[in-house]
Amino acid sequence: MHEVTRILSVIDQDPQAAEQLLPLVYDELRRLAAEKLCHEKPGQTLQPTALVHEAYLRLVDAKETQQWNGREHFFRAAAEAMRRILVDNARRKESLKGGGGLARLDLDEDLHFDPSDPTDLLAINEALESLAAHDASKAEVVKLLFFAGLSVQEAADALGISRATADRHWAYARTWLYCRLHSGEKD
Repeated sequence: MHEVTRILSVIDQDPQAAEQLLPLVYDELRRLAAEKLCHEKPGQTLQPTALVHEAYLRLVDAKETQQWNGREHFFRAAAEAMRRILVDNARRKESLKGGGGLARLDLDEDLHFDPSDPTDLLAINEALESLAAHDASKAEVVKLLFFAGLSVQEAADALGISRATADRHWAYARTWLYCRLHSGEKD
């Protein structure tokens, strides 16, 4: 009888057996985790070690006693546990709260324009007029930052608003302008 099979047969009666099991199966579980992760999309944040540990905890959870029919049964269950962890991780990342597949953009860099280029200037002006019709106070922040070259704090002081309010107005205005400039929408 293989040592792993022997430990698995007594794991539900002997709490120490789970501690003896991990060193025996760790390398194989790590290889299995690395194999699972190599099929994932690039940018996967879950590492093989973390996947092994999470799967192992699910497999030998003291609250739920499991009956193992040998080594092969344990490793099939480990592969299934890893699959479920990866699926849960993917669902979390795709959820609206997790970003819903949206990419983060640095709007400050994307909103730079060349004031000597009439096309850029006209596009910014048109988007700014649209923003002013929607929310004049946010458009004023943009005018002071873009055209007067003031800092956010200086713009806040000039408008008689707090720095936090100016930051919120600027964040909103950047998003508005970015969407307007990159979608080509008129309204």
